[in-house]
Amino acid sequence: MARLKEAPPPVLDEADGSAQSASGAVDVGPLGEMVGYALRRAQLAVFDRVIKEFAALDLRPAQFSTLALLKHRPGLKQSEVAAALGIQRANFVALFDLLEKRGLAERRPYQRDRRSYALHLTPAGERLVTRAQDIEAAHERHLEQILGPQGRAQLLQLLRQLAERL
Repeated sequence: MARLKEAPPPVLDEADGSAQSASGAVDVGPLGEMVGYALRRAQLAVFDRVIKEFAALDLRPAQFSTLALLKHRPGLKQSEVAAALGIQRANFVALFDLLEKRGLAERRPYQRDRRSYALHLTPAGERLVTRAQDIEAAHERHLEQILGPQGRAQLLQLLRQLAERL
């Protein structure tokens, strides 16, 4: 597996004694060999690009995930969607309220439990998530260009393995 790209040798700033590479990147030392650090840096890079790409749709990654899941599995309960996406229930309620206010999704009475709601996309939500999925597909192709098809598949396998075993 490839290691994080190593920064050029650090340059000491005589004013404050800090070390930076010639490119301005801080030498992170042992952090560069830590899975959690590398994973977080990669997540930030991927999300930064996705956020920029979804900006034209006024859509955030968590909103996209919610809409995409509801397109795939309409009628799930709020608690099921929140759990599947790893979003705390209170945060999910606020997220879904916003989608509902935008006319993208709606709550309907859940047939088997009248205390719960089934979540569904509206026609406007269907149209928006279809556009967003096109943007996401292009983003995935870009990632595959960087990683290669086998590298992308291997990365997904390793990430699933981490998620399942930790």
